[in-house]
Amino acid sequence: MSGALGALLDLLFPPRCVFCRRLLHRGEEDICPRCQQELPWALGAEAEQTGEFFSLCASPLWYQDQVRASFHRYKFKGVRGYSRTYGRLVAQCVQDHLAGRYDLITWVPLSRARLRQRGYDQAMLLASAAALALDDVAAETLCKVRDTEAQSGLGKNDASRRANVLSAYQVTDPALVEGRRVLLIDDIVTTGSTLSECARVLRTAGAADVVCAALARSRRSC
Repeated sequence: MSGALGALLDLLFPPRCVFCRRLLHRGEEDICPRCQQELPWALGAEAEQTGEFFSLCASPLWYQDQVRASFHRYKFKGVRGYSRTYGRLVAQCVQDHLAGRYDLITWVPLSRARLRQRGYDQAMLLASAAALALDDVAAETLCKVRDTEAQSGLGKNDASRRANVLSAYQVTDPALVEGRRVLLIDDIVTTGSTLSECARVLRTAGAADVVCAALARSRRSC
C-alpha cells in the first residue's frame, strides 16, 4: 500500500486500538499504550496450563473486561481484521512458552453449519495469523462432524462441557499428524474441554504430542 493511500485510509477510517477502541496516534499500531500497560496479561507461569490430553497450553491474556469486549467484536460482529493483532500476541506467547515443542500448527474448527452461519472460522483466522507471525503455516487437521451446543451456554459445569464435545471432532488425514508434535490453536479457553477433546482425537490418530495456544483464558480454567 502506498504512503498516500495509507494516509487517505487513515483519514477516512482512523485506526483504533483493538481493545479499547481509542484513536491511535501516529506511530502507534493496533494496541494503544494504555492498553499495553493495563490489559490483563497472563505473566510467567500464569500463562501456562496443563491438561489431560495436551501437555501444555499457553495464553497471553486473561479473558475479561476489554479483552472480552474486543473478542466479541471479532467473533460476533465480523471484525475479522483483529486476527492479525491477536495472531501476533499468540505467536509471541508461543515463542515464550512453546518454542521447539511443535512441528505442525492447526486449529479447533467450526462445524460446517456454524461456518455457513458466521461466514468465517475465527479460530482458523487466528491460527493462520499466528503461524504467519511465526514464519510458518497452519494446516487443517480436524473437522467438526456434529453440531454442539455453544460451550458458553453450559456455564461452568466441566462435565457438561466435556459431554457436549465428546466425539464431535475427527482427524481429516491421520497420515498428516502421525508422529508429529502438534500446536493446536483456539481462541478462548474456559475449562479446556474443547482443547482436551481435540487433543485426545489427535493423540488417538498418532500425534506424538499436543501443545496448545489461545488468545485468552478464563480464570475459571485455573
